[in-house]
Amino acid sequence: MRRLGRTLAVTALAALALAACGSAEPAPRTARGASADAVPSGGDAAFRAMLDEVARECPPPGTKRKSAAAPEGVAPTAPVEPPPGATVGPPPGGATEPLTPTAGPEVELDARDRCAGVQHEQRVAEAVLRLKKPDPAQVRKVLNDLGYIDERIHGLKRSGAVTTFAVDLRDKGGRLCLDGTANGELTEVEACVAPTNGPFVIANPHSRS
Repeated sequence: MRRLGRTLAVTALAALALAACGSAEPAPRTARGASADAVPSGGDAAFRAMLDEVARECPPPGTKRKSAAAPEGVAPTAPVEPPPGATVGPPPGGATEPLTPTAGPEVELDARDRCAGVQHEQRVAEAVLRLKKPDPAQVRKVLNDLGYIDERIHGLKRSGAVTTFAVDLRDKGGRLCLDGTANGELTEVEACVAPTNGPFVIANPHSRS
């Protein structure tokens, strides 16, 4: 009788467990199993965090630069004609009015990208300039140490004493990229323009000598 009672108790507990399992709602499926590819990797997340940090003092994405000739709320003024008989000489000191760019990063990039581009140019140029004989492997390591991941580094190759590279910095709908050269004595890093979407291509590579 004692053994039978113990068996009945175990059976009752099993029945309660089955009833509980049958009445409980199924656990929701996690999104990770269905969309793992949509979850950014740790390296990509760190890269985007670095982009945000570099551009933390810059305007929001999509901000257009205001014209210096016509500030907001002020209508542009017409050119002033000299009085009859007056001679027009060059401005003092031989200064000339700077030409307004019609193409390139100054025109095609928004205010955020232009601002962030200056920061990226400086941090990359200073780091690469420390290399006495910059080869592709050394340049890649410097870029990686600064937070630029391999998936965003392009055109890294050496021709003679010169190593060339480009960095895709497109983020939040921007078109920013960097175009750089280094030979141990001279390092040039300039902002460039890439397509908004699609494969990385430099729209306006600077002349490399």
